[in-house]
Amino acid sequence: MFFAGLDLGQRRDHSAIVVVEKVERRRAFVGPEFERMAVRFAERMALGTPYPLVVERVRKIVRSDELYHGRPSLTVDATGVGAPVVDMLNAAQLGCPVRAVTITGGERASGDSVPKQDLMAELLVLLENGKLAIGNLREGARLRKELMEVRTRVYSSGRTRLGAE
Repeated sequence: MFFAGLDLGQRRDHSAIVVVEKVERRRAFVGPEFERMAVRFAERMALGTPYPLVVERVRKIVRSDELYHGRPSLTVDATGVGAPVVDMLNAAQLGCPVRAVTITGGERASGDSVPKQDLMAELLVLLENGKLAIGNLREGARLRKELMEVRTRVYSSGRTRLGAE
């Protein structure tokens, strides 16, 4: 089972796509058991890449022979400029479901809004338990480095910020 995630950027942040595979252990007479998430593909696009080119690149990736038969799902960070790009992705007939989420600084998920702290907590649990494998990918070292640089900062107002330093 494959999942693709798209983070949109343009001038200051890169647009990036990551594909992970949920690896399960098959067991006789009972359902499959979660084993790990394996990063199978990661790509960071050049700064300033126009959104139509981002959409075309995503289309090529999710329709690749390696992924298309497994019908991956695509989750897009619709924070900021994401909504119009999600419309473009839906119009591009990717052949897979597209889900737009808004990543917030809040404390509770609601609808398609997800707190960044929840996403990071899940990621950290996978990392700490050895359940997230990042293979020998072209962008693998950069991805590992960025994950290791994530820090939590709590301000005197009580507001929490997660991000790279």
